[in-house]
Amino acid sequence: MANTFKTFLNSDIANTRTLLHEAIPITGTIISGTYSGADAVGGNIKTFAHGMFEAVYDYPYLSSSANHIFDITTGYAASSDFFSSNNVQNAKKVNIYNQHAQILVGYDVTGSIQLFDADGNIADGGTKMDSCFFINFSRLLVKDEIKKGSFRMALYASSSVAGVEGDPDERFDMDTIGDYGAATEYRVNSPSGEYGLLYTSSTSDAVEAFVVGHIYYQAGIAVLTSSYFTGSFQDPLAPGSPGGGDAQLPDYYGEGTISELANAFRFTVDNIEFNNTTELNSTIYFCRANTQDYNYSSNPTYLTASKIRVKNNNSKADPVSYVTTIGLYSADNELLAVAKLSEPLKKSPSNELTLRVRLDY
Repeated sequence: MANTFKTFLNSDIANTRTLLHEAIPITGTIISGTYSGADAVGGNIKTFAHGMFEAVYDYPYLSSSANHIFDITTGYAASSDFFSSNNVQNAKKVNIYNQHAQILVGYDVTGSIQLFDADGNIADGGTKMDSCFFINFSRLLVKDEIKKGSFRMALYASSSVAGVEGDPDERFDMDTIGDYGAATEYRVNSPSGEYGLLYTSSTSDAVEAFVVGHIYYQAGIAVLTSSYFTGSFQDPLAPGSPGGGDAQLPDYYGEGTISELANAFRFTVDNIEFNNTTELNSTIYFCRANTQDYNYSSNPTYLTASKIRVKNNNSKADPVSYVTTIGLYSADNELLAVAKLSEPLKKSPSNELTLRVRLDY
């Protein structure tokens, strides 16, 4: 190995940024509880003693191969019409809403937590989403962020099989809500980063009347207003529940626990899909060996009896070396990284080499 160091010039270093995307499909069978449902031994829906959210896994959560997919919870603001001290878990529902709002929306000039604004234009007022369902996706799925314009969620306006106009065999119409057009039209006034508006499939226009929620790309959180649900809304897993009936969300917000509301929501979802994003930053170093560079080696085996082995005792032959390794050093000559070549490259005064080394981070 030669002991000569070369300093990189500005033209020898380039920085690049690459965005890698992966399609993430989440089927409704997993979300509704493929493995025996909530609280069942070995199920893929995990509840907690505090009762503030449910966790969804792709396999039974006790399995070593299980992956956490997302958490689901719900809540409303203290200013909401749903607020009542008589409601089940009333304080927890308010706390959950406030927790998400202060992270995703932030505070106003008075220090008060701002409400979720339907069109994202907080300063102009407009429709507020003061009661919402929150889906917190796992970082394992989201990676660095959700790709803008890729989020889709197909769901019904009812959690039961009760149909339109009383037909028990026909469910309410299914919408595919998504951040349509968000690749070029998204909001940046959130403390947590960028977010897009979720519209129903009936329109792709940025009309506030059709906004049903937000998707926060870097945070990996979907927020859906409870006003989307207009049909019967009950927990199909609750003891004694008919799995439908005429219960409406306003009533159920007061009577149902957060877990029961989460169960009812899960049974409205047909599927969720989006593309995640992994940001790959790279620094590329162009290591240049000019004609007079690195033609000798300091390896002890390079010489025998004070003669260069590769010259075959021909004193007139050009010196030759073989490049096998590149070392990147700090300013004080401490070795920081090593790059190995797949095969040795011959170097002599009659040729030049430019070796490209890439560091990803």
